[in-house]
Amino acid sequence: MGTDVEREIGHDEYDPKGTLALIAIYFLLIAGLWIFTYFVEFLGNEMTVVGVVL
Repeated sequence: MGTDVEREIGHDEYDPKGTLALIAIYFLLIAGLWIFTYFVEFLGNEMTVVGVVL
């Protein structure tokens, strides 16, 4: 068996850049899809899902 090297890092040494990047990408994806849905559903058409015809 080889030597297993384990190093415990403290709170100050932990830098979650990858997690932050994934959250940012997910947020941009959701925002983009929301804008796309707005243009498809509401722009140039009457409201079909939300709204009342008076």
